[in-house]
Amino acid sequence: MPKVKLNDVAVECKETIKGEASLPVVGLEHLIPGEVCLTQWSDDSDNTFTKRFRKGQVLFSRRRAYLKKAAVAPFDGICSGDITVIAARPEVLEPELLPFIIQNDALFDYAVGHSAGSLSPRVKWEHLKNYEFELPDKSKQSRLARLLWAVEDARKAYQTLIQRSEELVKSQFIERIGKGSYKTVPAGTVMYNMRNGVSPSKNGTYREKVLTLSAVTQGEFDASAWKDGSFDDCPPPEKRITSTDFYMCRGNGNKTLVGRGVIAPEDRPDLVFPDTVIAATIDTDRIMIPFLFYAWQQDTVRRQIEIAARTTNGTYKINQAIISGINLILPPVEAQKDFIAFASQLDKSKHSAQKALEDLQATQKALIRKYLG
Repeated sequence: MPKVKLNDVAVECKETIKGEASLPVVGLEHLIPGEVCLTQWSDDSDNTFTKRFRKGQVLFSRRRAYLKKAAVAPFDGICSGDITVIAARPEVLEPELLPFIIQNDALFDYAVGHSAGSLSPRVKWEHLKNYEFELPDKSKQSRLARLLWAVEDARKAYQTLIQRSEELVKSQFIERIGKGSYKTVPAGTVMYNMRNGVSPSKNGTYREKVLTLSAVTQGEFDASAWKDGSFDDCPPPEKRITSTDFYMCRGNGNKTLVGRGVIAPEDRPDLVFPDTVIAATIDTDRIMIPFLFYAWQQDTVRRQIEIAARTTNGTYKINQAIISGINLILPPVEAQKDFIAFASQLDKSKHSAQKALEDLQATQKALIRKYLG
């Protein structure tokens, strides 16, 4: 297949609009890493955004491209100036194929390599437009687009199944635990030895596997989400993964991911957690670690975390003091055991759906690499 440049098949849209309060608003926080379709937005008209986008155009976060934020718009709206709006040239590119050209690991790698700035690197369209990739001829593009969207639809179906399983666990938590006359306690009374992770150095001699934030923000611990890091000194045992600690996201550009917590199913001394993660040792005489995991996902906890989170340069952050002050419901250990037994059965179905979802994601990426590489 011939190679083309992005500018050969797509254009940057620079349309602006003022005073249109009825249009949905999209900021960087509404773009979810790795998601092809836009699923979040705001109806709040109290903003200074003037950049307009149209249904079917792709919204690409030119800031911190390594986060892989790009999604196709399902409606007309306005967006942040840090979002590049991209539209297909329909005479040479099937518009429904554009989201997969943009939501491509190779394109994001290219964008990262051409970003400028230290604290908040950005990539400009003048560089992005020169990204080269293979493209089937026009007669085959529609078929490829249908295939990729079929995989995406199946992916969404499994995501919905997983979400509903999680919602059932939450609703049953309220029924079985939340409606009881159980006391609440500050999290700091059942968590101790809180500590942030470690930050790699540029010229360190110690090489270690360092977890990425996705290891703790996706609902369960992902031991495969790591990258190589170097350190001046060997990270101590308390900065390594154990099954007796609870791990929480300390900062993220997406407010809904800040404070998300997971437990590791086994000790992994070969993995260290980064400075963007907070670990806490649990008083298992008072609260069982699996129960803490379920309690931490409840909406009452999420609201406390999101209210307390502070934002700096587009990143929402919490600290150990905020975590210590979060109110947790604490039933007797026997009630905790009963709920864990119930929830673990649902988790088995959820894990099966998660495995199918991961397989579909791998298939989608393989198709993109093969036909749009």
